[in-house]
Amino acid sequence: MPSFYEFDTQTAHPPNQPEVDTQGIIDFARPFVARPRLANGFRQLNISKDADIRVKSSMMYFTRDWADVHVIAWDDTTLYSAINDLFVLSPGNMEYLTGEHMRNLMIDPDDPASVRVNFTRPFPTPPKVVAFLNYLDLDKNHNWRLKTSATDIDVNGFTLNLDTWGDTVLYAAQVGWIAYPEDETHIFSTSVNTTEVRPSDQPQATHSKAVTFENVEFWKNPDVFVALNSIDIDHKANLRIRAYVDGVSQQALTWHIDSWSDTVLYSAGASIIAFNP
Repeated sequence: MPSFYEFDTQTAHPPNQPEVDTQGIIDFARPFVARPRLANGFRQLNISKDADIRVKSSMMYFTRDWADVHVIAWDDTTLYSAINDLFVLSPGNMEYLTGEHMRNLMIDPDDPASVRVNFTRPFPTPPKVVAFLNYLDLDKNHNWRLKTSATDIDVNGFTLNLDTWGDTVLYAAQVGWIAYPEDETHIFSTSVNTTEVRPSDQPQATHSKAVTFENVEFWKNPDVFVALNSIDIDHKANLRIRAYVDGVSQQALTWHIDSWSDTVLYSAGASIIAFNP
């Protein structure tokens, strides 16, 4: 089964001492027989409004024992803090597929918002697909609006959507995705959004809602991977957003998506995967 880890930039430096490249080593709980496969997405971001929003996560190098994790800002972007969740697949987890897709409008202004992703091998039945953000490059002078989703899922692939709207100026963004069999036991996934709590035209700072695991059975409280899959945030204050869960049991969890200080959060969403390792 998969395993879960997180990298918090605040373990490397405090938010008031931002760095361009924040690096950390994640030691795996036990060595893998060979190098694992890694998927990762941002769960929390705190970025200054005074420059374009440019941040990416990167696994510079990883072995069967550890991963070298970086959260990188570039040009004049000031990244105060970030949390990056890692979903780690052992070489034997062949029933899971994972990948990344970048939409880069700096290189190709016609780069489409939706693309077909073909699996490297077909599933017996249409799988479940989870998508999340791990790279943002957005203009500072317009509200930050971005969302990703997986649609038209069949045994051979799916459509990956990476959209913006309104007057948002997107330069580039990248999505990570995970696909797994729809009848896989001891794993649950869902996409949640603050609009389940209140409409986007009534912004507030904190949001939470309980989610039950439906027909999935866990033999112990599951580990939970959380990563942002959409944001709609006003550009007049810093981009501050965090998604997390608590109250995790074998039957349910409660998700939270919050902002803080003077940030105006119109809406945001997150992808959640709960599993027993």
